[in-house]
Amino acid sequence: MSAVSLSNIVKRFGDYTAVHQMSLDIEEGSFVTLLGPSGCGKTTTLRMIAGLLDPSEGEIAIKGKRVNDVPIHKRNLGLVFQNYALFPHKTVADNVAFGLNYRNVGKEEARRKVAEALELVQLPDLGARYPKELSGGQQQRIALARAIVIEPDVLLLDEPLSALDANLREDMRVELKRIQQSIGVTTVFVTHDQTEALAMSDQIIVMSEGRVEQIGAPEEVYNTPATEFVAQFLGASNLLSAKCTAVEGGEIQLDLADFPRIVIPGERAPSVAGPGPVRLVIRAEKLHLHPAGSTAEGMLSVDAIVENVDYQGQSARYFLRVGDHQMQAINMIEDHPFAAGAKVALRFRAKDCAALPVETNP
Repeated sequence: MSAVSLSNIVKRFGDYTAVHQMSLDIEEGSFVTLLGPSGCGKTTTLRMIAGLLDPSEGEIAIKGKRVNDVPIHKRNLGLVFQNYALFPHKTVADNVAFGLNYRNVGKEEARRKVAEALELVQLPDLGARYPKELSGGQQQRIALARAIVIEPDVLLLDEPLSALDANLREDMRVELKRIQQSIGVTTVFVTHDQTEALAMSDQIIVMSEGRVEQIGAPEEVYNTPATEFVAQFLGASNLLSAKCTAVEGGEIQLDLADFPRIVIPGERAPSVAGPGPVRLVIRAEKLHLHPAGSTAEGMLSVDAIVENVDYQGQSARYFLRVGDHQMQAINMIEDHPFAAGAKVALRFRAKDCAALPVETNP
Protein backbone atom coordinates (compact mmCIF):
# COMPACT_ATOMS: atom_id res chain seq x y z
CA MET A 1 0.00 0.00 0.00
CA SER A 2 1.27 3.47 -0.88
CA ALA A 3 1.56 5.98 1.93
CA VAL A 4 0.17 8.69 -0.36
CA SER A 5 -1.59 8.21 -3.68
CA LEU A 6 -2.71 10.94 -6.08
CA SER A 7 -4.99 9.90 -8.93
CA ASN A 8 -5.54 12.34 -11.81
CA ILE A 9 -5.41 15.38 -9.53
CA VAL A 10 -6.36 18.72 -11.06
CA LYS A 11 -6.44 22.06 -9.27
CA ARG A 12 -8.00 25.14 -10.82
CA PHE A 13 -8.19 28.68 -9.53
CA GLY A 14 -10.86 30.22 -11.72
CA ASP A 15 -9.67 29.92 -15.32
CA TYR A 16 -6.12 29.10 -14.24
CA THR A 17 -5.07 25.47 -13.89
CA ALA A 18 -2.29 25.15 -11.32
CA VAL A 19 -1.97 21.34 -11.43
CA HIS A 20 -2.77 19.21 -14.49
CA GLN A 21 -3.81 15.54 -14.22
CA MET A 22 -1.18 14.56 -11.64
CA SER A 23 -0.89 10.91 -10.60
CA LEU A 24 1.66 9.78 -8.04
CA ASP A 25 2.31 6.95 -5.58
CA ILE A 26 4.62 7.60 -2.62
CA GLU A 27 6.05 4.55 -0.89
CA GLU A 28 5.84 4.06 2.86
CA GLY A 29 8.90 5.42 4.65
CA SER A 30 10.35 7.21 1.63
CA PHE A 31 11.63 10.77 1.31
CA VAL A 32 10.05 12.30 -1.80
CA THR A 33 10.74 15.78 -3.11
CA LEU A 34 8.53 17.95 -5.28
CA LEU A 35 11.07 20.04 -7.19
CA GLY A 36 10.56 22.91 -9.57
CA PRO A 37 10.63 26.68 -10.05
CA SER A 38 8.21 29.10 -8.41
CA GLY A 39 4.68 28.70 -9.75
CA CYS A 40 5.13 25.13 -10.98
CA GLY A 41 2.41 23.71 -8.69
CA LYS A 42 4.54 21.94 -6.08
CA THR A 43 3.23 23.83 -3.04
CA THR A 44 -0.32 23.61 -4.36
CA THR A 45 0.11 19.83 -4.58
CA LEU A 46 1.46 19.67 -1.01
CA ARG A 47 -1.44 21.77 0.28
CA MET A 48 -3.93 19.43 -1.39
CA ILE A 49 -2.31 16.44 0.33
CA ALA A 50 -2.50 18.35 3.63
CA GLY A 51 -6.17 19.24 3.18
CA LEU A 52 -5.53 22.98 3.02
CA LEU A 53 -6.83 23.01 -0.56
CA ASP A 54 -9.47 20.84 -2.22
CA PRO A 55 -8.63 19.29 -5.60
CA SER A 56 -10.87 20.33 -8.48
CA GLU A 57 -10.71 16.78 -9.85
CA GLY A 58 -9.19 13.45 -8.88
CA GLU A 59 -8.67 11.56 -5.64
CA ILE A 60 -6.15 11.71 -2.81
CA ALA A 61 -5.58 8.69 -0.58
CA ILE A 62 -3.42 8.36 2.52
CA LYS A 63 -2.56 4.80 3.52
CA GLY A 64 -5.26 3.53 1.19
CA LYS A 65 -8.04 5.75 2.57
CA ARG A 66 -9.64 8.41 0.38
CA VAL A 67 -9.25 11.75 2.16
CA ASN A 68 -10.76 14.27 -0.27
CA ASP A 69 -13.52 15.06 2.24
CA VAL A 70 -11.46 14.53 5.41
CA PRO A 71 -10.49 17.81 7.16
CA ILE A 72 -6.84 18.56 7.85
CA HIS A 73 -7.03 17.89 11.61
CA LYS A 74 -8.25 14.33 10.95
CA ARG A 75 -5.56 13.34 8.43
CA ASN A 76 -2.80 12.73 11.02
CA LEU A 77 -0.20 14.72 9.14
CA GLY A 78 2.82 16.64 10.38
CA LEU A 79 3.41 19.99 8.69
CA VAL A 80 6.42 22.32 8.71
CA PHE A 81 6.11 25.59 6.83
CA GLN A 82 8.69 28.05 5.54
CA ASN A 83 8.03 30.48 8.41
CA TYR A 84 7.79 27.69 11.06
CA ALA A 85 4.49 29.15 12.42
CA LEU A 86 5.52 28.83 16.09
CA PHE A 87 3.30 30.44 18.74
CA PRO A 88 5.35 33.33 20.16
CA HIS A 89 3.47 33.40 23.50
CA LYS A 90 3.98 29.69 24.17
CA THR A 91 7.13 28.03 25.46
CA VAL A 92 9.06 25.59 23.31
CA ALA A 93 7.56 22.67 25.24
CA ASP A 94 4.03 24.01 24.79
CA ASN A 95 4.64 24.59 21.08
CA VAL A 96 5.81 21.02 20.63
CA ALA A 97 2.89 19.68 22.67
CA PHE A 98 0.28 21.64 20.72
CA GLY A 99 -0.87 18.76 18.49
CA LEU A 100 -1.02 16.34 21.42
CA ASN A 101 -3.59 18.52 23.17
CA TYR A 102 -6.14 17.49 20.52
CA ARG A 103 -5.40 13.76 20.69
CA ASN A 104 -6.53 12.85 24.19
CA VAL A 105 -2.96 12.30 25.37
CA GLY A 106 -2.49 12.43 29.15
CA LYS A 107 -0.19 15.03 30.71
CA GLU A 108 2.53 12.59 31.71
CA GLU A 109 2.54 10.89 28.33
CA ALA A 110 2.53 14.26 26.57
CA ARG A 111 5.49 15.37 28.68
CA ARG A 112 7.37 12.20 27.78
CA LYS A 113 6.60 12.54 24.06
CA VAL A 114 7.70 16.19 24.04
CA ALA A 115 10.96 15.27 25.78
CA GLU A 116 11.59 12.51 23.21
CA ALA A 117 10.87 14.85 20.31
CA LEU A 118 13.21 17.53 21.68
CA GLU A 119 15.88 14.89 22.20
CA LEU A 120 15.45 13.73 18.61
CA VAL A 121 16.05 17.24 17.26
CA GLN A 122 18.97 17.64 19.68
CA LEU A 123 17.44 20.47 21.73
CA PRO A 124 16.58 18.66 24.97
CA ASP A 125 17.19 21.59 27.34
CA LEU A 126 15.21 24.36 25.64
CA GLY A 127 11.67 23.44 26.67
CA ALA A 128 11.22 26.45 28.94
CA ARG A 129 12.37 29.03 26.40
CA TYR A 130 10.24 31.07 24.00
CA PRO A 131 10.63 31.17 20.19
CA LYS A 132 12.05 34.72 20.25
CA GLU A 133 14.96 33.42 22.33
CA LEU A 134 15.96 30.88 19.68
CA SER A 135 18.06 31.13 16.53
CA GLY A 136 16.55 30.44 13.12
CA GLY A 137 18.01 26.95 13.05
CA GLN A 138 16.66 26.18 16.53
CA GLN A 139 13.20 27.44 15.57
CA GLN A 140 13.29 25.17 12.53
CA ARG A 141 14.08 22.19 14.75
CA ILE A 142 11.27 23.05 17.16
CA ALA A 143 8.79 23.27 14.27
CA LEU A 144 10.00 19.84 13.16
CA ALA A 145 9.67 18.44 16.70
CA ARG A 146 6.06 19.74 16.84
CA ALA A 147 5.31 18.01 13.54
CA ILE A 148 6.76 14.60 14.48
CA VAL A 149 5.63 14.42 18.12
CA ILE A 150 2.14 13.34 17.01
CA GLU A 151 3.65 10.36 15.15
CA PRO A 152 2.15 11.41 11.79
CA ASP A 153 1.39 9.07 8.93
CA VAL A 154 3.06 11.56 6.58
CA LEU A 155 5.38 14.50 7.20
CA LEU A 156 4.86 17.47 4.85
CA LEU A 157 7.65 20.04 4.54
CA ASP A 158 7.10 23.24 2.55
CA GLU A 159 10.55 24.78 1.87
CA PRO A 160 11.47 24.61 5.58
CA LEU A 161 15.15 25.48 4.99
CA SER A 162 14.72 28.50 2.72
CA ALA A 163 14.86 31.09 5.54
CA LEU A 164 18.25 29.85 6.77
CA ASP A 165 21.67 31.08 5.69
CA ALA A 166 23.71 28.90 3.32
CA ASN A 167 25.93 27.17 5.89
CA LEU A 168 23.06 26.46 8.26
CA ARG A 169 20.98 25.13 5.39
CA GLU A 170 23.64 22.53 4.64
CA ASP A 171 23.80 21.48 8.29
CA MET A 172 20.02 21.27 8.61
CA ARG A 173 19.76 19.33 5.36
CA VAL A 174 21.88 16.57 6.87
CA GLU A 175 20.06 16.78 10.19
CA LEU A 176 16.61 16.62 8.61
CA LYS A 177 17.51 13.52 6.63
CA ARG A 178 18.95 11.90 9.78
CA ILE A 179 15.74 12.53 11.70
CA GLN A 180 13.56 11.23 8.87
CA GLN A 181 15.57 8.03 8.61
CA SER A 182 15.64 7.50 12.36
CA ILE A 183 11.85 7.54 12.70
CA GLY A 184 11.06 6.17 9.24
CA VAL A 185 8.23 8.61 8.54
CA THR A 186 7.03 9.05 4.96
CA THR A 187 8.09 12.57 3.98
CA VAL A 188 7.00 14.87 1.16
CA PHE A 189 9.39 17.80 0.78
CA VAL A 190 8.85 20.88 -1.40
CA THR A 191 11.82 22.87 -2.67
CA HIS A 192 13.15 24.79 -5.67
CA ASP A 193 16.72 24.00 -4.58
CA GLN A 194 18.30 21.31 -6.76
CA THR A 195 21.07 20.53 -4.27
CA GLU A 196 18.58 19.88 -1.47
CA ALA A 197 16.54 17.60 -3.70
CA LEU A 198 19.53 15.59 -4.93
CA ALA A 199 21.08 15.22 -1.47
CA MET A 200 18.01 14.27 0.53
CA SER A 201 15.57 12.41 -1.70
CA ASP A 202 14.78 8.79 -2.38
CA GLN A 203 12.63 10.00 -5.26
CA ILE A 204 12.32 13.34 -7.04
CA ILE A 205 9.23 14.61 -8.87
CA VAL A 206 10.31 17.41 -11.20
CA MET A 207 7.45 19.79 -12.02
CA SER A 208 6.96 22.58 -14.54
CA GLU A 209 3.85 24.67 -15.16
CA GLY A 210 1.65 22.32 -13.14
CA ARG A 211 2.81 19.16 -14.90
CA VAL A 212 5.14 16.34 -13.91
CA GLU A 213 8.20 16.35 -16.15
CA GLN A 214 9.95 13.33 -14.62
CA ILE A 215 9.79 11.01 -11.61
CA GLY A 216 12.83 9.04 -10.52
CA ALA A 217 15.73 8.53 -8.15
CA PRO A 218 18.16 11.46 -7.91
CA GLU A 219 20.77 9.68 -10.04
CA GLU A 220 18.18 8.91 -12.71
CA VAL A 221 16.76 12.40 -13.13
CA TYR A 222 20.23 13.94 -13.02
CA ASN A 223 22.09 11.58 -15.36
CA THR A 224 19.21 10.68 -17.69
CA PRO A 225 16.83 13.65 -17.92
CA ALA A 226 13.53 12.86 -19.61
CA THR A 227 12.95 16.33 -21.05
CA GLU A 228 14.92 19.45 -21.95
CA PHE A 229 13.35 21.22 -18.97
CA VAL A 230 14.76 18.64 -16.55
CA ALA A 231 18.18 18.79 -18.24
CA GLN A 232 18.29 22.57 -17.90
CA PHE A 233 16.70 22.94 -14.47
CA LEU A 234 18.65 20.25 -12.66
CA GLY A 235 22.30 21.27 -12.67
CA ALA A 236 24.21 23.06 -15.41
CA SER A 237 23.88 21.35 -18.79
CA ASN A 238 24.97 21.86 -22.37
CA LEU A 239 22.21 21.07 -24.87
CA LEU A 240 23.47 20.78 -28.43
CA SER A 241 21.60 20.03 -31.64
CA ALA A 242 22.81 16.72 -33.08
CA LYS A 243 21.67 13.93 -35.39
CA CYS A 244 21.14 10.33 -34.43
CA THR A 245 22.50 8.30 -37.34
CA ALA A 246 22.10 4.78 -35.96
CA VAL A 247 20.53 2.84 -33.08
CA GLU A 248 21.92 -0.66 -32.86
CA GLY A 249 23.53 -3.10 -30.46
CA GLY A 250 22.36 -1.17 -27.41
CA GLU A 251 24.20 1.95 -28.56
CA ILE A 252 23.20 5.23 -30.14
CA GLN A 253 25.43 6.98 -32.67
CA LEU A 254 25.39 10.78 -32.73
CA ASP A 255 26.92 13.24 -35.19
CA LEU A 256 27.24 17.00 -34.77
CA ALA A 257 29.40 19.71 -36.26
CA ASP A 258 32.81 20.40 -34.70
CA PHE A 259 32.69 17.18 -32.63
CA PRO A 260 33.94 13.66 -33.25
CA ARG A 261 31.30 10.94 -33.62
CA ILE A 262 29.76 10.17 -30.23
CA VAL A 263 28.44 6.68 -29.42
CA ILE A 264 26.49 6.54 -26.15
CA PRO A 265 24.82 3.66 -24.28
CA GLY A 266 21.16 3.20 -25.15
CA GLU A 267 20.08 3.61 -21.51
CA ARG A 268 21.32 7.21 -21.66
CA ALA A 269 18.78 7.96 -24.40
CA PRO A 270 15.74 5.78 -23.66
CA SER A 271 13.37 8.02 -25.65
CA VAL A 272 15.45 7.98 -28.85
CA ALA A 273 13.93 5.20 -30.95
CA GLY A 274 15.68 5.72 -34.28
CA PRO A 275 17.61 8.05 -36.59
CA GLY A 276 16.68 11.72 -36.62
CA PRO A 277 17.36 15.05 -34.91
CA VAL A 278 18.16 14.90 -31.19
CA ARG A 279 19.44 17.10 -28.39
CA LEU A 280 22.77 16.02 -26.95
CA VAL A 281 23.04 16.62 -23.18
CA ILE A 282 26.45 17.02 -21.53
CA ARG A 283 26.63 18.08 -17.88
CA ALA A 284 29.00 20.99 -17.25
CA GLU A 285 31.02 19.09 -14.64
CA LYS A 286 31.58 16.18 -17.08
CA LEU A 287 33.62 18.45 -19.39
CA HIS A 288 37.31 18.71 -18.46
CA LEU A 289 39.66 21.46 -19.63
CA HIS A 290 43.29 20.67 -20.48
CA PRO A 291 46.08 22.50 -22.29
CA ALA A 292 45.50 22.75 -26.04
CA GLY A 293 46.88 19.83 -28.03
CA SER A 294 46.86 17.32 -25.17
CA THR A 295 45.04 14.00 -25.52
CA ALA A 296 43.95 11.20 -23.19
CA GLU A 297 43.08 7.58 -23.94
CA GLY A 298 39.38 6.77 -23.69
CA MET A 299 38.31 10.39 -23.87
CA LEU A 300 36.77 12.38 -26.69
CA SER A 301 38.37 15.76 -27.26
CA VAL A 302 37.49 18.99 -29.07
CA ASP A 303 39.30 22.30 -29.42
CA ALA A 304 37.75 25.16 -27.47
CA ILE A 305 38.38 28.78 -26.57
CA VAL A 306 37.68 30.16 -23.08
CA GLU A 307 35.44 33.21 -23.48
CA ASN A 308 34.79 33.99 -19.80
CA VAL A 309 35.60 32.61 -16.36
CA ASP A 310 33.46 32.62 -13.21
CA TYR A 311 35.96 31.96 -10.41
CA GLN A 312 34.30 30.15 -7.47
CA GLY A 313 37.21 29.39 -5.14
CA GLN A 314 37.87 25.65 -5.35
CA SER A 315 36.23 25.50 -8.76
CA ALA A 316 35.68 27.64 -11.83
CA ARG A 317 32.82 27.88 -14.27
CA TYR A 318 34.11 28.32 -17.80
CA PHE A 319 32.13 29.76 -20.70
CA LEU A 320 33.54 28.27 -23.89
CA ARG A 321 33.21 28.34 -27.65
CA VAL A 322 33.54 25.17 -29.70
CA GLY A 323 33.04 26.11 -33.34
CA ASP A 324 29.53 27.55 -33.47
CA HIS A 325 28.58 26.09 -30.07
CA GLN A 326 28.59 28.03 -26.82
CA MET A 327 29.22 25.73 -23.86
CA GLN A 328 29.99 25.79 -20.17
CA ALA A 329 32.18 23.60 -17.98
CA ILE A 330 32.66 23.44 -14.22
CA ASN A 331 36.09 22.19 -13.10
CA MET A 332 37.93 21.92 -9.81
CA ILE A 333 41.16 23.94 -9.84
CA GLU A 334 44.38 23.54 -7.87
CA ASP A 335 45.82 27.02 -8.37
CA HIS A 336 44.67 29.38 -11.10
CA PRO A 337 41.89 28.79 -13.62
CA PHE A 338 42.46 29.02 -17.37
CA ALA A 339 42.24 32.66 -18.41
CA ALA A 340 39.75 34.18 -20.84
CA GLY A 341 41.09 33.84 -24.38
CA ALA A 342 42.99 30.62 -23.66
CA LYS A 343 42.88 27.81 -26.22
CA VAL A 344 42.11 24.50 -24.50
CA ALA A 345 41.35 20.86 -25.18
CA LEU A 346 37.87 20.01 -23.94
CA ARG A 347 37.62 16.33 -22.98
CA PHE A 348 34.66 14.15 -22.04
CA ARG A 349 33.51 10.54 -22.03
CA ALA A 350 30.76 9.35 -24.36
CA LYS A 351 29.12 7.40 -21.54
CA ASP A 352 28.60 10.67 -19.65
CA CYS A 353 26.41 12.07 -22.43
CA ALA A 354 22.65 11.68 -22.82
CA ALA A 355 20.29 12.36 -25.71
CA LEU A 356 16.69 13.48 -26.06
CA PRO A 357 14.34 13.56 -29.05
CA VAL A 358 13.80 17.08 -30.35
CA GLU A 359 10.72 18.47 -28.64
CA THR A 360 7.92 19.77 -30.87
CA ASN A 361 5.03 21.97 -29.87
CA PRO A 362 1.64 20.24 -30.15
